[in-house]
Amino acid sequence: ISVSTYERGVEDVTLSCGTGVTAAAIAWALEKKLAPGMLKVSIKTDGGKLVIEGSRKSETHFEDLWLIGPAEATFTGEIELNAQT
Repeated sequence: ISVSTYERGVEDVTLSCGTGVTAAAIAWALEKKLAPGMLKVSIKTDGGKLVIEGSRKSETHFEDLWLIGPAEATFTGEIELNAQT
């Protein structure tokens, strides 16, 4: 499946969202009425390919979900905090 993520707070499309792709994988499994057992869903995002793996225990119960894919730093920064006395 393919997922594009618009994140509130960022107010823009982001490369990926772990919560979003996990929810999309579960929604896909529910829509396809997959039988209980091992779950493996490949997901294409703007940031690259991800995989959700886990177990579907029953019609609406999923366990041990893992988000698998590369992790890369996309931002670094510094902030100076001034203590007020």
